[in-house]
Amino acid sequence: MVNFNGTLTENPQFSPNNRGIFYGDAVFETLRYTGDKIAFWEDHYFRLMASMRILRMQIPMEFTPEYFQDELLKLVEACDLTGKPARIRLTVIRNEGGTYLPTDKGVFYYAMASKLDQAFYTLSDGPYEVELYKDHYLNADLLSTLKTANKLINVTGSIYAEENGFQNCLLLNTNKSVAEALNGNLFLVKGNSIKTPPLTDGCLRGIVRKQLMEIIGKLENYTLEESSISPFELQKADELFITNTITGIQPITQYRKKSYDNTVAKDLLGKLNAKVRLG
Repeated sequence: MVNFNGTLTENPQFSPNNRGIFYGDAVFETLRYTGDKIAFWEDHYFRLMASMRILRMQIPMEFTPEYFQDELLKLVEACDLTGKPARIRLTVIRNEGGTYLPTDKGVFYYAMASKLDQAFYTLSDGPYEVELYKDHYLNADLLSTLKTANKLINVTGSIYAEENGFQNCLLLNTNKSVAEALNGNLFLVKGNSIKTPPLTDGCLRGIVRKQLMEIIGKLENYTLEESSISPFELQKADELFITNTITGIQPITQYRKKSYDNTVAKDLLGKLNAKVRLG
């Protein structure tokens, strides 16, 4: 079942002139439904609106937080997922018309939902090895921080990881700094210091990244640093972990010859779940 611009349908009709297909002229949000609410909904909503403004899309007056939340919960109910944990993807696409220059800056949306196994985040203790992906580089600019439908670096990097037996890859920006992972933000732990790349390095403006930064900033036993990460720092770290809305926190167990602990990741996961329950 799909919520297609406010209509629930099993057969949404997409035009062959869809600008999301033609040019990647679309933005999206991946959301976690815990069984009774959408986690960090306000943060997702405002990130979506900000992304649309940056891409110069015309935002309809009815696109309020309440409107979208109601439409997404209608979708969850139609998919028989009410009371069950679920993943929701909400995609907003500019209306068809024009070539690079659109003739219609209006938008439409569609949303899909699928079941998740757990309502709250759990920590995986299995092997999770990563490598640098050097075939292509992220631009350290504002567009790279958005969740747009143009994710070819992430797609080709995921294929590279699978072909070479890695669970994930880390992306470098054009300054050769480590910006993020293929599917989330990166955090590096060294002693009591926790470091994550700044948005100016081109990493995604992640929702769980924001939540963890707020959590860490209030803890006396850790210091938070938002600064560039050199590839040389990776093997000196005590821990590396990746964050995103669906997984929460994913510890990295190995990068090249270095193995990592997950003590800090476990500590932060409990605090993140507490925030999900309260948020």
